[in-house]
Amino acid sequence: MLKKIPNITTLIILFLLLTGNLLQAQQRFPKPEFETGYVQPSPTTPEPRSIALEYFDVFVLLAVLSLASWLAVRKRSRRGLLWLSIFSLIYFGFYRDGCICSIGAIQNVALSIFDPAYAISLAALLFFILPLLFALFFGRTFCAAACPLGAIQDLLVINPISIPSWIRKTLGFIPVIYLGLSVLFAATGSDFIICRYDPFVGIFRMDGPFLMIFLGITFLLLGMFFARPYCRVFCPYGVLLGWLSRFSKWHLSITPSECIKCKLCKDSCPFDAIEPPVSQEYRAPEVARKNLKRFILYVGLIPVLTLLGGWIGYKSHIYLSRVHPDVYLAELMITNPELKQDQENLDIQAFLESGDTFEQLVEEASLIRNKYKTGGWVLGGFIGLVLGITLMNQVVFRRREDYEPHKGDCFSCGRCMDYCPVDKVPQRKIKFKSYGPRE
Repeated sequence: MLKKIPNITTLIILFLLLTGNLLQAQQRFPKPEFETGYVQPSPTTPEPRSIALEYFDVFVLLAVLSLASWLAVRKRSRRGLLWLSIFSLIYFGFYRDGCICSIGAIQNVALSIFDPAYAISLAALLFFILPLLFALFFGRTFCAAACPLGAIQDLLVINPISIPSWIRKTLGFIPVIYLGLSVLFAATGSDFIICRYDPFVGIFRMDGPFLMIFLGITFLLLGMFFARPYCRVFCPYGVLLGWLSRFSKWHLSITPSECIKCKLCKDSCPFDAIEPPVSQEYRAPEVARKNLKRFILYVGLIPVLTLLGGWIGYKSHIYLSRVHPDVYLAELMITNPELKQDQENLDIQAFLESGDTFEQLVEEASLIRNKYKTGGWVLGGFIGLVLGITLMNQVVFRRREDYEPHKGDCFSCGRCMDYCPVDKVPQRKIKFKSYGPRE
């Protein structure tokens, strides 16, 4: 017992000496004080969340998708879908700052496929896959109540107008191009353009560049009359949802029983997603023969448009590759050698201070440009293929006896169900009195 006392004393002395040295070190190296008026900028992206909270976000998404599918397909409740979309707007939009979203996850998936060094998180992968799986079975219920971008637009639909079908089909081709470009830029490590040009993320975070906030407000104001402009004209994720939703087995239906063809559902839909019954004129033999000839022509055009689009994409690889910062910087330094001495060009100075040589930069830019040659072919071929299939679908008329939602374009918002009089009086058989010709 007596032998342990010196050891304890020694530990106490060492502790006091160490504490004294730390205090002297604090006095010797005091915290610097800046008097230049510099203010530390706030981060432009949200702080990373713990793994448990990321999985909680996935759980919330799964719960919202399940509840939205039940409300749309079985419960047939427009009010329930509306309140659920408000919850998603608050949680996924303002609380989670719009990140991570299923729309932007397209880029994470593309980069993880083509860049072995990039590992996508399980949460990001599930945010990408889950809405697609639900669309395959229940339609676009993600757009109805889970997407914050769609919810903020849907709440401001005041006096929507209907636009001609050919304009809608033309504008609907823009998201296909946007989807191809976003995958190409993400796969080559050039840029995440979906996130960079998200018009509503600045509103969700209450901060952002003036131009993007202005763009978001413009979309919201436009959406008062042209419902959901971003969803219908730009959303790249909506392209994938629309394709899978066409095969959905359990989809929102307008009426639970016989349609009385009152057209209230068609007038109530702000997205022009209700298809009328196919008239008898399209079933006439002469019309059928004419459509068959056009169908054969469009089928023959599909490989032509695919090859033509691939060739145009290949020829455009030089311009497309300039989106990558290394390619842009290499071309800038080659065409303007005097910029190497420009002290005000931050890109040039950052490269010079990195320690890499100009030859290394040019070699890296050449490798990236070669990727764009292949990527340009794929992008152009993809756009040409979609264009050919779209033309082919113009002469394919499916038999419809009633007013039905277009599975690919319908957002499953439930407005049509709310307006259907058959749904409101399911127990009473509605009869219309027939009057004979006047004498």
